[in-house]
Amino acid sequence: MKISAYKRPDGKYGIRNKILILPTVGCANETARLIAQQVNGAVSIVNRKGCGQIGSGVEIMRRTLIGLSANPNVYGTVIVGLGCETTQPYKLREEIEKVSNKPIEIITIQDEGGTLKAIEKGVKLARKMAEDMSRLQREEADISNIILATNCGGSDATSGLSANPALGYCSDVLIREGGTVILGETTELIGTEHILAARAKDEKVKNNILSIVKGLENEFIRLGIDVRGANPTPGNMKGGLSTLEEKALGGISKGGTSTINQVVRYGEPPKEKGLVIMDTPGYDIESVTGMVAGGAQICVFTTGRGTPIGNPIIPVIKITGNKQTYENMIDNMDLDISGVIRGEKSISECGEMIFQELVDVCNGKYTKAESYGFGELSIYGNMEVWCSCPLED
Repeated sequence: MKISAYKRPDGKYGIRNKILILPTVGCANETARLIAQQVNGAVSIVNRKGCGQIGSGVEIMRRTLIGLSANPNVYGTVIVGLGCETTQPYKLREEIEKVSNKPIEIITIQDEGGTLKAIEKGVKLARKMAEDMSRLQREEADISNIILATNCGGSDATSGLSANPALGYCSDVLIREGGTVILGETTELIGTEHILAARAKDEKVKNNILSIVKGLENEFIRLGIDVRGANPTPGNMKGGLSTLEEKALGGISKGGTSTINQVVRYGEPPKEKGLVIMDTPGYDIESVTGMVAGGAQICVFTTGRGTPIGNPIIPVIKITGNKQTYENMIDNMDLDISGVIRGEKSISECGEMIFQELVDVCNGKYTKAESYGFGELSIYGNMEVWCSCPLED
């Protein structure tokens, strides 16, 4: 199947054309925001950290920033640093250039002599990129180039019965077409890891699935924390979910029935096609951010109770199997598949609806979140209990 997309110098295809104004540290967030506001096609992100981090926090931050810049939806990047942070801007540019040969520029607020001068230079650099980007036209590409991020949030009893398995059907279709699907939220895999491990393509993948879940459970034990204090959430329970296992059984159905070919770290691009598990935290925005850094060009997000979540780099399609939620939050919901619950449509019919919506959005259709300009993004930064476990290479 063919879609219309933007070809990048590295041979990858983006379904959106963005200039990323990338702050390396929280101190540069506002400067990056003010630059992006003055350039058509530019987006900035909020970086809560970037300094004062040690150990795995530094590694995760660097890997995620590199991945966000390398995402196929990004035409080029203007790095905005302060100049004295742990995530050093010039070193970051060198590492980005190792994996991506797209346009990249850099400024630091200290070197430029303050905010106003940094904004002035950043705007000039970004506007030049925008002029060059405007010449790029969509061209025919195979849908096998697509990496789909999947996520669920605000789940209720309808999620595991309708939206999630329908998305799983869509995932299987995309995989049969040669594409890639990422399943994340390790916190919400607990209790189902044996089911996923049985679908692993080999012993290494099986061990990695078990490792990320066991590592997380051990972290809860070490800290004396009961995961049931946060999962299911109060909203999940109000929506009819009784246990973490019940939530997980519904959640893993987003990945369909395909063989699991790889487990990757947070923000790490998959080397395998097909179904891939990414070790992400349970917080929706941080989880999706990791998948964007892993190269996903689009996300399908299921919700039973509703959410307005978007992303600055990739379109986020919101689907619900709850008719009341769709009608109550129609401004935020892209697809209503509540026909499954009412017995009017099958899982496969709704899965085909989702796949067609996926194709339409790849070809340029705006999602509800895009039409509002929503751009939620948060890099995991040791703010919640989650363990990024070592994987077998």
